[in-house]
Amino acid sequence: MGTDRSKLKKKAYLMMLLAVILLPAMFFIPAGTIDYWQAWVFCGILLIPMLLIFSYFLKNDQKFLIHRLQFKEKEVKEKRLIKFTQTIFLLGLLLPGLDQRFHWSYVPLSVVVLADIVVFISYLFVFYVFRENSYASRIIEVQKGQKVISTGPYAVVRHPMYLGVFFMYLAMPLALGSYWAIIPFLTTPAVLIIRLLDEERLLLKDLPGYKKYCQKIRYRLLPFIW
Repeated sequence: MGTDRSKLKKKAYLMMLLAVILLPAMFFIPAGTIDYWQAWVFCGILLIPMLLIFSYFLKNDQKFLIHRLQFKEKEVKEKRLIKFTQTIFLLGLLLPGLDQRFHWSYVPLSVVVLADIVVFISYLFVFYVFRENSYASRIIEVQKGQKVISTGPYAVVRHPMYLGVFFMYLAMPLALGSYWAIIPFLTTPAVLIIRLLDEERLLLKDLPGYKKYCQKIRYRLLPFIW
């Protein structure tokens, strides 16, 4: 048990270290300068809570963290979708720095601040979802002993994590002061919906009680809409 905990901590700390190094690099290297206040604020909004959240789960819910640190999808379709998503996400994070360097966009301060608030609130909402559901794996699967979660945000919509990610991704380009970066992130809703529907098909097939839960909670993503 102690060895497993030690391995988990090392993996979690390595992931955090990579995030702290790579995320700023993706903004400041394309920008060619560190005089990019939007990127500094954005990194703070993401990285500081991330460190606190990792620490929280290391202490309180290591089982959840183990599943979140898995990245290998089992289905070929999902592997392709993840590769596409990663490419789009990388492009969406590199464009703001280039935008900053070549002054393609002028995003007003008020819009940047509002977008930062949306990103932060969405991030906290996703954390709330994770606290409520220890089975929220990064890959599409039904875990051994998994149960239907119908409390917290799951009492309103069936896939609240996707809802938080949806708003966070769409606000990210504006938080980084770039209109051009909105273009790749516009594919996000379609990708999330495909993933959501694939996950739901698996849950309906393999998770006992999920069909009854779907009958009770009608909306997948947006309350009163869908």
